[in-house]
Amino acid sequence: MFNNSSRDHTCINIPTMFPEDFLARRCIWVNGPVIVGGGPSGLAVGAGLRTQGVPFIILERANCIASLWQNRTYDRLKLHLPKQFCQLPNFPFPDDFPEYPSKHQFITYLKSYAKHFDITPNFNETVLSAKYDDTFGLWRVKTVSTSNPNVPTEVEYICRSLVVATGENAEKVVPEFDGMEEFSGDVIHACDYKSGESHRGKRVLVVGCGNSGMEVSLDLCNYNANPLMVVRSSVHVLPREILGKSTFELAVTLMKWLPLWLVDKILLMFAWLILGNLEKHGLKRPCEGPLQLKNSQGKTPVLDIGALEKIRSGKIKVVPGINKFSNGKVELVNGEILEIDSVVLATGYRSNVPSWLRENEFFSEDGIPKNPFPNGWKGKGGLYAVGFTRRGLTGASLDAISVAFDIAKSWKEETKQKRKNIAARHRRCISHF
Repeated sequence: MFNNSSRDHTCINIPTMFPEDFLARRCIWVNGPVIVGGGPSGLAVGAGLRTQGVPFIILERANCIASLWQNRTYDRLKLHLPKQFCQLPNFPFPDDFPEYPSKHQFITYLKSYAKHFDITPNFNETVLSAKYDDTFGLWRVKTVSTSNPNVPTEVEYICRSLVVATGENAEKVVPEFDGMEEFSGDVIHACDYKSGESHRGKRVLVVGCGNSGMEVSLDLCNYNANPLMVVRSSVHVLPREILGKSTFELAVTLMKWLPLWLVDKILLMFAWLILGNLEKHGLKRPCEGPLQLKNSQGKTPVLDIGALEKIRSGKIKVVPGINKFSNGKVELVNGEILEIDSVVLATGYRSNVPSWLRENEFFSEDGIPKNPFPNGWKGKGGLYAVGFTRRGLTGASLDAISVAFDIAKSWKEETKQKRKNIAARHRRCISHF
């Protein structure tokens, strides 16, 4: 019945006891977990499994690893945190990399990581649905492969464990605004923005004041564009470094000894001393502290890398929320009407898990595990999640280690039991002979 096609999976002939729609597509039994997502989270799980001898398959809808980093980030992007907080398990950054590696350096690191652990995802393969079959205790993962765009191929993977590693940033968020269809200029999401080269001398409305909004606005300034940054609500802005040390590193150190609320007060005190009063520049701070807000709502504080200087000088103009668009213009909530040439939507990303995972206990409607970190990595029936901690690559790495260890433990126990059963049947055959 079985035709071994690789060390990680097996093509199977489908027994008549399986549902009839199995026959409509190619079916593959995976002798190990299926990992959905070929970004840092998926690679980290794969590396952990590889070191423990557990076979697996990674399904990636794009044509490369870490497609968000390779295809959907702007050129000037650098890691906001020091490299030691962004490295994946069992593979440090090269010593000659700077403390804050560039986008291209990080991509090089990820490629080296995949090569080191012999990880090759199934590229151009989009998961349509994943559902747990209670009758057989197996996951059915249906995909469509577009490796050959002229002949899309449907595949169904059958496995005991499913790792959701698509992360919090799988799909861009594009808000709707009144009159947007009348606006004559270009409108792009930040994931499609590369640099300000094509915006020289233009008035660009940047919608959003998070790390992406700040950096896009700064980049536009560097290309002599005129950015107007929409700040719809309050925002925490912190210096990237305090007393020569990473603000993030300082916060991590303080949280080992002090309660979260007190660490927040210390960070805000330093922010006031270093950055001054930001409210007079249109940047009002939330009532909740930066770390508490990150934990409760997943909102990451902005780490300033130069945008504040441009805001103070007036080169980046801070404007309130949008009321509506018209031909070549935008009306703000305060009634002010501005002429603009183009719009960049730095409005963030969201999880795409609800669109394909047929499960309603482990994940919320927003596609985030209901149990917060550090308890959001394991569900029922062999379901796992990595990359949803709201703690960046550090949280993803910690979850990846837990997931790989748990899967390896179950896989080895199951393999050991199978060997015992085979040995027992072999002994019975010998005794009968």
